[in-house]
Amino acid sequence: MPQSTASTGSVTAPVETTPVTAARPVRGWRDYALLLALAGCWSSTYPLTKIGLGSIPPITFISARSLVAFAFLFVILRMRCLRLPTDLKAWKLFAFQQLINSTVPFLMITWAQLYVPASSTVVLASTTPIFAFLITWAITRHEPATLLKLVGAILGLAGTAVIIGLDSLHGLGTEILAEIAILLATISFACASIFGLRLSDYDPMVVAAGSLLFGGLVLLPASLIIDHPWTLHPTLEAIAATVAMGIFSSALGLMLFYMCLTRLGTLTTNAQGYLRIPIGVGLSVLLLGETVPSNLALGLVLVMAGVAAMTVPGERLKGLRLR
Repeated sequence: MPQSTASTGSVTAPVETTPVTAARPVRGWRDYALLLALAGCWSSTYPLTKIGLGSIPPITFISARSLVAFAFLFVILRMRCLRLPTDLKAWKLFAFQQLINSTVPFLMITWAQLYVPASSTVVLASTTPIFAFLITWAITRHEPATLLKLVGAILGLAGTAVIIGLDSLHGLGTEILAEIAILLATISFACASIFGLRLSDYDPMVVAAGSLLFGGLVLLPASLIIDHPWTLHPTLEAIAATVAMGIFSSALGLMLFYMCLTRLGTLTTNAQGYLRIPIGVGLSVLLLGETVPSNLALGLVLVMAGVAAMTVPGERLKGLRLR
């Protein structure tokens, strides 16, 4: 199999660079452990963002956490004797992936949250697995799109609505433009999970580091012009939240994301979006003292049923594939 080298920003050890259409190796418990770890890393986004934005403006917060994450990964890359690529092609891939996976959708959601309640935003943003399924089934067909995976995506969305609260559905349709913006952001996330497969030739840590560097630098001018960060007086809690989010949510989270894409594929990787909801609720209860939702148990049952359906190996479901 082709191998990448440190001088091109790829792994020094042999790695598989099989095209995404080729047969995938049999999945083991370690692969699903990576999926759970990814959900844990990204679940911390909810409480840490709330703490950080208490005294740091959004643009500066996003730029700072991205640069902190890059610095963390850069140190580890040097320890592993890996280098960032120097060719323009690689950086175009990193830049485009970061734009559709983070910068553009997060800005859209941030604007939409001025008009849409947080609970409704969570439910709308949880449609990413459904859009990923539809794009895979109707357009790319890069992996099997089974009926059970579609059922799983719908069950996970239902469980999310139950956990957040069914009242969150009542307000939908009142701010159409903002809600459309959130849905467009989720479509962008779904496209990013598919486009990310093109980066499998690079070490996941290299991809994460390159993407985060671009993401931090592209927002830095806006931060300097709009927020004047030198005039800010962030609290110690906000600074700690920024650093923690940079390391866990951004650095480790993105690295695990690209590892899961390579090992589990697009549809299974997107299942972590539902796992993040109960984990995020738990972290909010522990870190922020928020109350436990009354429908948590029922929501967890639906979420876990949906995730189980989306992660069943495709070779066991040959008869249920949609055509």
